[in-house]
Formats: sequence, C-alpha cells, structure tokens
Amino acid sequence: MYSSAMHVRWTLLALLLSSFVAPAPATDRPPNFVIIYIDDMGYADIGPFGARAYKTPNLDRLAKEGRVFTDFYVSQAVCSASRAALMTGCHSVRIGILGALGPQSRSGIGQEEITLGEIAKQKGYATACFGKWHLGHLRQFLPLQHGFDEYFGLPYSNDMWPYHPGVRQLPMEERLKKWPHLPLIEGNDIKIPQVGDAEQNQLTTWYTQHAVAFIEKNKGRPFLLYVPHSMVHVPLHVSDKFRDKSGAGLFGDVVMEVDWSVGQIVEALRRTGLDRDTCVVFASDNGPWLSYGDHAGSALPLREGKGTMFDGGCRVPCIMWWPGKIPAGTTCREPAMTIDILPTIAGLIGAKLPDHKIDGLDIWPLMCGRENARSPHEFLSFYWGESLEAVRSGNWKLHFPHKYRTLGGKPGGAGGIPVEYATAQIGLSLFDLAKDPGETTDVAAQHPDVVRHLEASAGQIRQDLGDKALKIRGTGIRACGKVEATKP
Repeated sequence: MYSSAMHVRWTLLALLLSSFVAPAPATDRPPNFVIIYIDDMGYADIGPFGARAYKTPNLDRLAKEGRVFTDFYVSQAVCSASRAALMTGCHSVRIGILGALGPQSRSGIGQEEITLGEIAKQKGYATACFGKWHLGHLRQFLPLQHGFDEYFGLPYSNDMWPYHPGVRQLPMEERLKKWPHLPLIEGNDIKIPQVGDAEQNQLTTWYTQHAVAFIEKNKGRPFLLYVPHSMVHVPLHVSDKFRDKSGAGLFGDVVMEVDWSVGQIVEALRRTGLDRDTCVVFASDNGPWLSYGDHAGSALPLREGKGTMFDGGCRVPCIMWWPGKIPAGTTCREPAMTIDILPTIAGLIGAKLPDHKIDGLDIWPLMCGRENARSPHEFLSFYWGESLEAVRSGNWKLHFPHKYRTLGGKPGGAGGIPVEYATAQIGLSLFDLAKDPGETTDVAAQHPDVVRHLEASAGQIRQDLGDKALKIRGTGIRACGKVEATKP
C-alpha cells in the first residue's frame, strides 16, 4: 500500500534530485568563455604566484589543471583604461578611454567599438557581465548597449562614494558634490540607489550567485560570461563567510573570498558537464594600490604598482584553464596582453573581427602550449595616459624618460587610509626582464643596439597612437563616446 510516509519520502527524493542541474549532453558545441577579472590584485597575491600568508586552494587547483602565464600584461595600470582594452582588443589610448571614469564623467565606450560581447553575439552566444563595468555609467555606455544580455553590478569603482577617505571629514552635503551615492545597477536600471557597507560586504557573493545561475540557465547553448569583481579594490569588504578567516587581516579574507568565487564558478561548470567545453581566463586589471598599505596586495618581485607602467603596475597574475585543450600544470613565459583575448576568442569561434584597427593578436598557440610557440607581438607598448612610457620586445623592456609615482621605500597606509605618493623620474633605461624582473639595473649602455631597435619601434607606435609627452598626435586614434550635459 502507498502510505503517506512513502509519499513524503518520494517527495523529498524528487526535491533532492531536482536540486541538481543535469549535465549538458556531450556535443560539438562551440566553446564557452568565462573571464574573471579581479580589481587591483597584485602579481604575488595568489598562491600560484607566491602568496603564502593565506590560502587560495581553488586558484591553486586552477593553475594545476591549467596554464600559468607569468608575463601577462594589461594595456594601462588603471581601472577604465584596463577594462577598455580587454573589452575591445585595443590599447585604451586608441579608443580614448583613459584613467578611471567617475560619477561626474560624461564619457564612455564609443558606440562604434566592438566588444567581446558583440563578438560572441555574432555566433548566437548568451552573454553576461556581473561586476564592475567602469566604461561609462550613463545608459548608452552600459553593458546591455554593448553586446551583453545581462548586467548586474557597480558602474564604477566601489570607492567612488561619499565615504571616500578624501572627503569623509566633510559634511555629507559637501561630500555628495564630489562623490554621490554609489548605485548598483541591474540591466539598465538602478536596483540599489545607495550602496552601503552591508551591500558592499555581499558584492563578491552576489556576483558569484549571478554567475552560477547564468551558467546553469545557459547550459544548453554557448555563452560568454564576464565577471569583473569589485574586490580587491579598496574599500575592502567581505562577507561573514570569510571575515577573520584568513589569519592575514582583511586583505587576506577578501582574497580568500575571491578564491571561493572562482571555485563556485568552476564547480558550476563541472556540475553541468561543461568543464571540457569552457575556457576560463583569470587575471587582474592592474597591480596593487600600494599607498593603501595593509589594504593592498603585493607585486613582488616586480617594481612599483598600480598607476605606473613598471611591471608591478601592468604585469598581472594570469591563469588559463580548459581541460583537454589547455595543457595542465604548464607555464607560459612569453609576453601577452589582455588586448589579445578578443581576437583569440574570435578565432576560436569563427567570428569576424572589427573592420577598424585593433591591437590584439591571436595567442591560441600560446594558450594551447603549441611546441615552440612565441609571442605574436614584435613589441608591446606601454602607455600612461596618452604618453608612451615603455616598450617590450622579447625579454627587453625600454623605458623612455618619464615621471612616476612611488612610495620610495616608505610603508603604505593602514586601515584603509592611504599615504601620499612621492614623484620620481626615470631616464632612458633598458632592463633585461629575464635576469632582472624587478627592473632595477639599467643595461642601456651595454646594449646600444637593443636600445636603437626599441627606439625605432617606438617611432612606429607614436605615429599610430601618438605621444602627448612629445606632442605627437597619432593617426590611428578614435574618440570615446560623449554625452553632452543637459542645461538646467
């Protein structure tokens, strides 16, 4: 006889089974892509790149099962410029996105630029961005207008709010003139108009939940998922799951939660049977914000940090993972850059590249570990703002004379309050990054032929992208998007 007790048991079993996501059937489907982009994470802030004060088991596993890129760069060592390059395959100076766009800005990504989302949409991909966008906060610049089906996150950095250290001594009325309340946006609409500490504590969790739900919802079709975390940018916030858990202070707690997020996303891929159909790219938008001291990470053994084009500012931790396609437990030491992600994805899915010029090149031979594969770039260029500060070719990096910010050996701040930078000057200097990754010993005098070659390369770059320091306007630059302010 079918008893009520049996009914309860069968009901519970049905509920339990329904809670699991059925794996997607094995097909020749196009590959999925997941790009996890951390904010202000230094070169040495995770286990595979040297962190020891706290644990990052999920990233350790990702590196063990994937490929570590030791010489991976961003276009510029600052928020909006870095994201613009990743999204478009162009140096940020080419498309007019410089610095870190704030809530008063009327600028953003140009309508004619083609993003990763739009590349994927050519082939019918589902696309989503969950996290910090920072390519313009006005409606025409938001992700849904640039190739993404879904968006949930902050339009700019999480310190762009009325509790910024630079204004917190002022009355709230005065603070709001500089930094209005921080909104959280869903789609094109403001979901939370005044993000506070409680909401910031949940950002990493919320982004992760959205990412996992998106994977599960789209398990039957190809997708591109972009997760640009707000952390570990100051002000540091963490959920109760990881508060005081690292034994290495708040910064360690926050990194551990980011590591947890990576684990949740990869586990969702495994659970849905999509792990062998998905390429995951993990990287950071720039190096650590060193003036924040114990609330910042480390770029060691590299020189300087965020806001400079020394390697500590623009060389970031990078792991790429795709079981069966990217060789496990391997390392790539060839130089590559975030601008290369767009053309590589386009090549893998057979999408058409933009008609206008881009700067990135296909690095699939490096990613898949092809024998004797070399960087497709003859040289990499490093702009700060609109000025060319350095070029790299092979292991050689040549800095042109420029000023830069530095702590000059003094410690950073404490408790979320930064110290002031000093300004230093570097002359024409050549470094052998294979022997001297910290860019400490100028060997220009010993290698004049290398200097001449890199100076000639720089001349080509300047013709195309310009150099404000030398008052050269490039022939290949495009304007960013603009919205005129309405008159009262």
